[in-house]
Amino acid sequence: MMLNEETTVPDAALPVEEFKAHLRLGSGFGNDTVQDAVLVSFLRAAVAAIEARTGKALIERDFVLSVGSLTTVDAVALPVAPVMAVNTVTLVDRTGTELNVTGDTYWLERDMHRPRLRSVGHSLPIIPAAGMIRIGFTAGFGGAWAAIPADLAQAVMLLAAHYYEFRNETTLSEGCMPFGVTSLIERYKPIRLGGGAR
Repeated sequence: MMLNEETTVPDAALPVEEFKAHLRLGSGFGNDTVQDAVLVSFLRAAVAAIEARTGKALIERDFVLSVGSLTTVDAVALPVAPVMAVNTVTLVDRTGTELNVTGDTYWLERDMHRPRLRSVGHSLPIIPAAGMIRIGFTAGFGGAWAAIPADLAQAVMLLAAHYYEFRNETTLSEGCMPFGVTSLIERYKPIRLGGGAR
């Protein structure tokens, strides 16, 4: 299994001005934007960390999942949520020849933790020997910061501020995340009941 992010979060979707207010940075000066690039980098780092811990895409973007074998014949679990749409399903053989699967043979089972591509019939198309099935999909709460649930948005702000405040600190333990952040994201973490797509 391989997941690729096809599009990235645009800078314009990140709440730089809100983050400045959160940090209580001064305003009204000629150099108000001098730190914007640094603030964007901390916001991106915080978004990435929250997404990694929760399995949720905060800002909507496109992904491609490539799978070499199915754990069940009628479904493929998608590793990112919430999924807004499945855009393409393609079978790829070992020589790289592609065959598009028509949209009337599958459907999207929406789920906040474990969305799945499901077969309309008894099974999804058979993956060619040494080939793969490639699924293009769009995931995220929305294209704008305002679409993100308030608790996740607050967790990003708290974590980005933590990164900003301790940017020169090298003695923090690996994976250090403030308690307030972990409590805010707790309900969004995937429920681990076992492997497979079920």
